[in-house]
Amino acid sequence: MESSAATAAVTDKRLLRGARTRQVVLARAVDIASLENLESLSFGRLATDSGLSKAGIQTLFRTKEMLQLATVDYARDRFIAEITQPARAKPHGAARLRELIERWIDYAVTPVFAGGCFQAANLSEFDSRPGPVRDALVRNQSEWVGLLSYELGRAVEAGEIAPLDTDLAAFQIDAVLRSANTALRLDDPTAADKIRRTLESFLTPR
Repeated sequence: MESSAATAAVTDKRLLRGARTRQVVLARAVDIASLENLESLSFGRLATDSGLSKAGIQTLFRTKEMLQLATVDYARDRFIAEITQPARAKPHGAARLRELIERWIDYAVTPVFAGGCFQAANLSEFDSRPGPVRDALVRNQSEWVGLLSYELGRAVEAGEIAPLDTDLAAFQIDAVLRSANTALRLDDPTAADKIRRTLESFLTPR
């Protein structure tokens, strides 16, 4: 009879193996979803692409919707790690806004995901389809636009820029970013400069 220590060791190894498999699958899933969209995900395709078993992947995620939700969360975590977290090194306001935008440009120009911006690739597919996947995408979008609006507000409060409608300005900046993502995918070399010029148009000194 196995000791409790031996049983725990086996369990720990299985959990670790499951966590590693999950990371491999999700890393491929976000690339597929950014190139096409979340509807293109399937257990069979991910098994073929990753060299893992279809049954093993399905055991981890159970349903296609759960796989899609895990992919959205994985993309969110990567976005935070690449853009919002590093930007916290800059002070609130105009400096942090510029840092956020520069990091977004890097994220899209030298893409973190194979197809560029994950949100841009999937919002249009799910914006009219109520359900948990849409809710997760909306959450991510609201967090991002809300962050832009907040930093614009801090810039106004600090007297760095002239008073403006921060929600409207954040909406407009985000719209330019998503348009620029398409332009970048179409090999427009001017897209990054257009993003910077758009941002600076809102950062007019008081």
